[in-house]
Amino acid sequence: MEAVPARARVYIACVAAAALICLLPQPGARTPWWAVALLAALYAGCERVARSRFVGISHPAGTFYPVLLAGAFLLPAPAAALVAVPGALLSHVERRPVVLRRIWRAAQLALGVWAAARVHQVLGGRDAVVAGDCPWALGPAGAAVLAFCLVLALLDGGRLAVGLGAPTTPLRQWGKVPVRRAWRGLVARSLAPIAVHGLAGLMMAVLWRSPYGPVAALLVLLPMCVSWWAFAQYHRERAAHQATIRALVQAVDIKDGYTRGHSERVGQASMMIARELGMDDERVEVLRFAGILHDVGKLGVPTRLLRKDGPLTPEERRVIELHPEYGHEMVRGIGFLGEARAAVLHHHERLDGSGYPYGLVGRQIPEPARVVAVADAFDAMTSTRSYSRARPVEVALAELERCAGSQFDPVMVAALVEAVGRVGWRPAVTADDARTPSGPPPGAPVASRPGAHR
Repeated sequence: MEAVPARARVYIACVAAAALICLLPQPGARTPWWAVALLAALYAGCERVARSRFVGISHPAGTFYPVLLAGAFLLPAPAAALVAVPGALLSHVERRPVVLRRIWRAAQLALGVWAAARVHQVLGGRDAVVAGDCPWALGPAGAAVLAFCLVLALLDGGRLAVGLGAPTTPLRQWGKVPVRRAWRGLVARSLAPIAVHGLAGLMMAVLWRSPYGPVAALLVLLPMCVSWWAFAQYHRERAAHQATIRALVQAVDIKDGYTRGHSERVGQASMMIARELGMDDERVEVLRFAGILHDVGKLGVPTRLLRKDGPLTPEERRVIELHPEYGHEMVRGIGFLGEARAAVLHHHERLDGSGYPYGLVGRQIPEPARVVAVADAFDAMTSTRSYSRARPVEVALAELERCAGSQFDPVMVAALVEAVGRVGWRPAVTADDARTPSGPPPGAPVASRPGAHR
């Protein structure tokens, strides 16, 4: 809890308080508590099994939203909201802070289900469900699903704006997103999958009220479980790819001890730039991979060159300048990396055409490569190595701005300056020993620094 920003704790407390108010029973409402208990136990059991057996798997539309939405179609709003609470509070959480993440999840789902149930009730959807009149039940159910989606998107946007990370995001990667971009694309990405879950929830509710009873309603979950299982297999394969990436990065760190941790920091800085530019979550993740893997080609460079103190000879520099091509060869078979592969190949290109390996000019350089180039140079300048002293963050940013337009993309530089100014940056000392670096003074240009291409 100490590392969680104060604004994030206040935001969670406000959302939790609102959820508690929504759980207060409605005067005169008749609540079938046996149905509440059954749905809550079903949701909690499904969530527990999912999170414990397939750790790290998540989906933008949730795992078992049909159960929650069926509760919204069957129960009074406070009772429907209560269905989500036990499952969220008891679900498996891999990342810390565990309690905070569970409270957030429970409060968010309770508010979303409460809003869906209220909209459904106001539009007369419950009568259509009881009567089994499916065509007339679609309208209120659709409005309820839309309300559910909007509430989740509204709360998620606020989460991003205050710097509260996603449920699967490590605490060290939490960071604020500009308010003007916090809600961008949230509804569009989640509406379609939530609508599918809403249809399944409506089918559950109609069958629940039919002569066949709750047992028939549970059969609706079978095709949803098959779909979820297929989705789980996809994410297991993706997790295996990520494990391969981590192994490659660890190999680079072991071989080039002076820059240990550099890849992770470049991935973090690339992600900060991507978020500042308003890229969607998928592209942000791709840019993080690009930053992490940008130096993987160093595995093909002789270790004596990577660890050499002082300037490189022209021949040695030509050998080191092959590492982007080595890296591209290593990762081009990893399909899900997408445009990150272009960043691995072109992150040492310069806007004026004097970079390598192909001397691309301006917009010929892929956008991910322009992002990683800025992130790479920034971390290199703010880290102490065998061949250069660390520069203060402000000096490094000023140097990037000075070289913008010739070496770096000005848009990417401006995005990094803005992001660092808002969330800060923690420089690192990456040298293995305490020897005084033999490089030039901090005021030397980026391109002329010894080892700048390492």
